[in-house]
Amino acid sequence: MALREEFREQGSFLFKNRSYLPVLIILPGLWVYVQGLPDFDTSKTLTWEMICLAISLLGMVIRMIAVGYSAENTSGRNTNEGQIADHINTTGPYSVVRHPLYLGNYFMWLGIACLTRNFWFVVAFTFVYWLYYERIMYAEEEFLRDKYGDRYAHWAAGVPAFVPALSKWKKSTLGFSWVKIIRQERSGIMYLFIVFFVFKLLEAYFSKGDFMQVSRPWFFAMVASLAWYALTKIFQKAGKLNIDR
Repeated sequence: MALREEFREQGSFLFKNRSYLPVLIILPGLWVYVQGLPDFDTSKTLTWEMICLAISLLGMVIRMIAVGYSAENTSGRNTNEGQIADHINTTGPYSVVRHPLYLGNYFMWLGIACLTRNFWFVVAFTFVYWLYYERIMYAEEEFLRDKYGDRYAHWAAGVPAFVPALSKWKKSTLGFSWVKIIRQERSGIMYLFIVFFVFKLLEAYFSKGDFMQVSRPWFFAMVASLAWYALTKIFQKAGKLNIDR
């Protein structure tokens, strides 16, 4: 098999199974975190956690902007059977970077990786993330090139794949949809705070010997994210969160 076909096949496989990437990050990250607990400066714990959360929330904001300005049946909400793209997103966030969702994902998981306070784990995470998503981005771009031909190639030639070129920003031709963000990103918000809470739960057990000693702010943040998810799910089933465009 030629390298081009091999990359595309690998990318398609990873795209269909991209939900498993968090496991490759969280499980070893938790182990590294627990091993490093005895060396942590507890007086600076909260400050560092807020920095990590800010990094993750930056990724979430990038994702929200991309989703909010995207057309229907685009922006990563595709099926397990493969790629779907009824349109090419070329304005708004897609005018400065070809894969804003994957850029957002990187920062979301970078914040979690940084919780370990282990430089080499963060480096390893970045390396694994790049290898994983490089194949996915390649397969996605091949799919779009096949479907849209020169129209896609012309746009891609002027927009970087992963590192944004902010000077290229073009106002979106689509309206911004908060409803679409709520529907598509609510689970991401919930999972983010659950993961942070799990880290703190392990810290309580291995540092204090009692799960019940977990930090209350993180507990309440996790509960709030669960309530947010449940509430928006109820509203969606009641037909209150229909896409407005």
